[in-house]
Amino acid sequence: MIPKSEKKRILVDLIIRIISAASAMLGLFILLWISYEVLIRGIGAINWRFFTELPTPPGVGGGGLANAIVGTLLITVLATLISVPFGFLAGIYLSEFGGNSKFAQWVRFFTNILMGTPSIIIGIFVYTILVRPLGHFSGYAGAVALAILMLPLVARTTEDMLQLVPSALRESALALGMPRWKVTINVVFRAARKGLITGTLLAVARISGETAPLLFTALNSPYWPQNLGRATANLTVTIFNYAMSPYSDWQNAAWGASFLITFGVLVTTLIVRFFLREKHE
Repeated sequence: MIPKSEKKRILVDLIIRIISAASAMLGLFILLWISYEVLIRGIGAINWRFFTELPTPPGVGGGGLANAIVGTLLITVLATLISVPFGFLAGIYLSEFGGNSKFAQWVRFFTNILMGTPSIIIGIFVYTILVRPLGHFSGYAGAVALAILMLPLVARTTEDMLQLVPSALRESALALGMPRWKVTINVVFRAARKGLITGTLLAVARISGETAPLLFTALNSPYWPQNLGRATANLTVTIFNYAMSPYSDWQNAAWGASFLITFGVLVTTLIVRFFLREKHE
């Protein structure tokens, strides 16, 4: 006969499992629903002109979003180049050197706060320190805003991934006489490379759909992004402008840009994970 307390534990465990599975299914359903809507509404706008031509005036057919695509790539790459090195260094310090020191605890505390800061606040901050003093919007300011959004995510992901590496690997390398910095780079980083790259991709995905920071920093432009020192075309602000417009061709282009961002991030993530899996094997 099963004791009453054990029956209660089994029942609670079953309920929690059902709730967890239902929550996972709900999240998956919403993801698939959004992906389906973006695919159905956006795939029709994707053609050769979408990737090669500039936007047309309202009511004029044709044209594309080539300038916004190029501008988004430039701003995202620059933001990644700014944030990833600093994020890696912060994560290395927290995992390998800071430990539970007071300073490391304060760094974790403020990193968590920064992760929860609304993106529009970051946009206003960068607008105050870069856009207003310079007197104009710029792609550089947009990249700085996105880099600030990426930094805490990269730092915490790096710390978590490095802490998953067994201490025995560190101790073995140190026992062979390797300096601590070489152990971190040649041993710990190699063991955690899959998680580090995944964390970086998560950070890129985090900023790929951000509109508010770019509204205050990069703004938008109908021209090719020849100089990031001025207002720069980008997909997210273009989606915002086009989706709010009364013109059907602009609304279709907004769906096409949404499709490009959504499935671009998805395909990139799948490709990187596939090649990392092959290398791991």
